Amino acid sequence: MFHRRFFRQVTMALFNHPKKDRCWPARVRALAVVLVVCVFVHMVPMQAANAEGVNSAVEAEVSFRNDVMAVLSKAGCNQGTCHGNKNGKGGFKLSLRGQDPEEDLAAITRDQMGRRVNAFQPEESLLLLKATAKVPHMGGRRFREDSQEYAILRAWISSGMTPDRESTPRLTRLIVTPREKILVEPERSLSIQIEAHYSDGTQRDVRDLAVFETSNQLVTVSSNGELRAEGHGETTVLVRYLQEQVPVRVAFVPDREETPWPELTVKNYIDEHVFGKLKSLRAVPAPLCSDRVFLRRAYLDVLGLLPTAEEARAFLGDDDPYKREVLIDELLERPEFADWWALKWSDLLRNEEKVLDRKGVRDFHQWIRRHIEQDRPLNELVHELISARGSTYVVPAANYYRAHRDPVTRAESAAQVFLGTRLQCAKCHNHPFDRWTQDDYYGWAALFSRVRYKILENRRRDNNDGHEFDGEQVVWMDRDGELSDPRTGQPAVPRFLGVADALSGDEADRLASLADWLAAPTNRRFVLVQVNRIWYHLLGRGIVDPVDDFRDTNPPSHPELLEALADDFAEHDFSLKYLVRRILHSTTYQLSSHSTESSNFVDRNFGRALVRRLTAEQLADAVDQVTGSPTDFGVYPVGTRAAQVPGILGPRRGNGRLGEPDPFLTLFGKPVRLLACECERSTATTMGQAFQLISGPRIHSRLTSPGNKLDQWLSEHLPPEELVDDIFWTALSRSPTEEERQRFSVYLGSASDPRAALEDVTWALLNSKEFLLRH
Repeated sequence: MFHRRFFRQVTMALFNHPKKDRCWPARVRALAVVLVVCVFVHMVPMQAANAEGVNSAVEAEVSFRNDVMAVLSKAGCNQGTCHGNKNGKGGFKLSLRGQDPEEDLAAITRDQMGRRVNAFQPEESLLLLKATAKVPHMGGRRFREDSQEYAILRAWISSGMTPDRESTPRLTRLIVTPREKILVEPERSLSIQIEAHYSDGTQRDVRDLAVFETSNQLVTVSSNGELRAEGHGETTVLVRYLQEQVPVRVAFVPDREETPWPELTVKNYIDEHVFGKLKSLRAVPAPLCSDRVFLRRAYLDVLGLLPTAEEARAFLGDDDPYKREVLIDELLERPEFADWWALKWSDLLRNEEKVLDRKGVRDFHQWIRRHIEQDRPLNELVHELISARGSTYVVPAANYYRAHRDPVTRAESAAQVFLGTRLQCAKCHNHPFDRWTQDDYYGWAALFSRVRYKILENRRRDNNDGHEFDGEQVVWMDRDGELSDPRTGQPAVPRFLGVADALSGDEADRLASLADWLAAPTNRRFVLVQVNRIWYHLLGRGIVDPVDDFRDTNPPSHPELLEALADDFAEHDFSLKYLVRRILHSTTYQLSSHSTESSNFVDRNFGRALVRRLTAEQLADAVDQVTGSPTDFGVYPVGTRAAQVPGILGPRRGNGRLGEPDPFLTLFGKPVRLLACECERSTATTMGQAFQLISGPRIHSRLTSPGNKLDQWLSEHLPPEELVDDIFWTALSRSPTEEERQRFSVYLGSASDPRAALEDVTWALLNSKEFLLRH
């Protein structure tokens, strides 16, 4: 107790001495108090090691990094809703999910003069009193006095709260078993085994200290890893201990009679993986889709448009058993393939007029389209984008940086598009749902810090809008310039995302190094993200979904399939056409949307085709195609389809300002390209869309336009039955049923105004679900 008496005596001497003002000026007294406090705080751990009643043999085994940090995570103290919040809670701040042990050690033992711990009376430590709710605590009771968590914290406090030594073993690996399990009733529970491996070669069962997080409410997990099903379906349980986290995929299958498996051919490894999982889940896939459904589906997915009546009749009338394979090859060689897939990449790369200007948009779109048309490796496209510099009118790829004007935007967009990583949360604090820290964020953003712009001219019409650019710019790389880490004010150390080592040397051209690393065939994350996005566009759902959210808490539904697709893609030189062909050839892609069961297992595991509304461009072009009346997009030649329009804005107004986006396309979900995310495109249905289809000006003007396809049909003077056939083949790629033919023929034949009647029939088909949906 000597140091306590010493502290009191010094304090009294400084503040109660009768000649304190003459002997001890205010500033000197304050400085002396600070020094005394520092000595006191640092003496506590040393003195406490000899406190009575402490079992030193047990205390020596307690590690702050391996035990105390695990307890704080287990109790939820360092979660974002508690003391892991950016600003902490109640003046006490811990690093989010224990990502900074040194900072947490200082916060517990040094912050506020060490008031949270009491080495001489561990039970009186505020850290324990609040956690056991012996004193008011907004977080409630986190554990009991007879718990393992309490024992670990008490032993560590009473042992002096010394930091770990250099020789203290570090966690190197977390072994969790099982990693995947399918339970069929009556089985409804599962015990997870967790073994931590340390740097000294030792292992330890850490079930009682691990944290369990579930992706949905399908399962409950006890504190020691006992899973209990609350329903049927699939879920993921994330097992976390210290810095390691491992996902466990679990499925709970009802005990039911197995439905006979349909006659389906396994055509390639895609079918092997998909059908294998469906069988293990006792889920039966849909049968093969009809030729008509496949024809329309393939045209929409590969080209973004409908087959013509002539193409539909020819395909359905062909008896060749390999006609689907032949059709796929033909579609991949058509110019519309490049149009359709260039549109998808223009969305992601934010190719829009306000920042790039109209010439930049056109040049950038043509460059993307040329890449796809020539089937150049996809990783080459990305390499050229990342390393691009020069005039945006001479080097089209340089326009990528016109839409990303600062290092932070460049970093977030590149991570999301090319690596499937949503980094935004790590800007202000360590990511709450992923492994990324603020160091990762600013190290990655520092790679983009030296991009500079030389604006040769800017003919913008709105001088108050600093975001509008109209004129040539030159993108170049400075040899200097660093991004400051706002936490320290010091320059961030540039490094690739997920790579511990900083970029070697003073790299003057960081983007060239980044492009080499990012687009390399060995960059597995990049390859996985690209094949997952292609799969998403063809199947309607990613193997990892959302497609740009790769993290441990959002694992792939078919990890082995994703890996196989990535291997196949890389082995065939990142050919987009090759991978599209491979997926379209699979039986999985060619399944019907009508299943014998409505099980969630079937939908989540590609056991049937997902029914989707036509995209904005598909719908606009389909309406134009059926009516034979093309939309006039102003500055583009008449006959330009919506899928061919490079940007999003209309022609400039009379005052020279940029026009508004096409209202029809906007209403049906065309993105404004302000985000580098597939999520910006909406496929939701709204009441406004219904009104637009029923009575909107777009449909009305197409139907009533002079010289359109309706006038051509009338000029041929066809019998009503043949006219109905033509309309159905044009709009729905099939002949009408007998009932449909009879009803529509009677209506057309008895109409006093044939033109108006024909408009009614065409309007009815344009508003049918069969026309509006991709099956």
